[in-house]
Amino acid sequence: MRDALSVRTVDGDPVARAPVEFVERKGVGHPDSLCDGIAEAVSRTLSRFYRDEFGRVLHHNTDKVHLGAGRADPAFGGGEVLEPIYVLVGGRATTRVDGQRIPVDDLATAAARDYLAETVPELDAEDVVVDTRIGRTSADLADLFGRGDRPLANDTSFGVGHAPGTQTERAVRSLEPRIHRELAAVGKDVKVMAYRRGTDVSVTVSAAVIDRHVTDVADYRRVVEQVATLARDHFESQTDLSVSVSVNAADDYDAGSVYLTTTGLSAEGGDDGSVGRGNRANGLITPYRPMSLEAAAGKNPVTHVGKLYNLLSLRVARRLADRHGATHATVHLLSRIGTPVDQPLAADVTTTLTDRAAVRDAVAAELADIDQLTEDVIHGRVDVF
Repeated sequence: MRDALSVRTVDGDPVARAPVEFVERKGVGHPDSLCDGIAEAVSRTLSRFYRDEFGRVLHHNTDKVHLGAGRADPAFGGGEVLEPIYVLVGGRATTRVDGQRIPVDDLATAAARDYLAETVPELDAEDVVVDTRIGRTSADLADLFGRGDRPLANDTSFGVGHAPGTQTERAVRSLEPRIHRELAAVGKDVKVMAYRRGTDVSVTVSAAVIDRHVTDVADYRRVVEQVATLARDHFESQTDLSVSVSVNAADDYDAGSVYLTTTGLSAEGGDDGSVGRGNRANGLITPYRPMSLEAAAGKNPVTHVGKLYNLLSLRVARRLADRHGATHATVHLLSRIGTPVDQPLAADVTTTLTDRAAVRDAVAAELADIDQLTEDVIHGRVDVF
């Protein structure tokens, strides 16, 4: 690891000091996030089934999920869903072992439905069609699971993560869960976009209001005002920035056009989704940061570095921030297909820490603990989008 590690020292977080910053989060009910969540739920279910039946996780990647929007007729006091949302679960998995057929499609369908029921309780089962088209895994990639005594990287790819993040990033990441906790009239489809210019931050929130919770336009406006107040208070308590907030900016009250939904999802009205088009592994979209285009959700948690190295980079960066006091750390990890996943081809760290030994130890410690990362992923203890 010593020869593969590069460390560069900087005197601060370059994004925090930049004059302009954009930060976005697509909430758990956004169509892209729903696809991420379903893909990850299917992967976790298959991982646990493989382990229970065969003693180890077998090869799979279920990161090809598409959502086709349905159609609803929202109305104050309660509307109805007219056409169901369509979810297609694709990817590849181990479908047979020693002649035994594995019920991959059944497991995937159940996992997708369970995830939707838990995440969007406003969505009735009959309002979603789940279709599975998971093919047989590549023999070459499956072989990487069983070759040698350590899992081997099934791709040449890189992962990147940073910590602790700017105050804008931290506030955006924590706002959406708070809205869900405190405002029952707001559905799960919430998107937050923050634009910081100097010490001013403009926050735009898109919040799907559930029709049965509001009786008329005036009641709807009260909910929108509650979201605005909560968002403003949140940013003022989490940052030292001057805050302005806009909620459901496309509403036209005079024309009676408002963001009213029956299920709390834009997916009921024409908004499609796909895995990997939304948040990165840290739960944010940060165009001023280095980012990987890999979708972490749905990739297998044993050999797929597109998942593991993005999560591992985050863990290294957070260790440097939390345990060593780094005010900034960005970590890049690069794999080479066919080599052990705990032996990256290269690691590059940019940080405010001047203690290079501490950086080296942090990288080595997280790589040594990669099996625990796999366990945490399988048991749903790690957010991946």
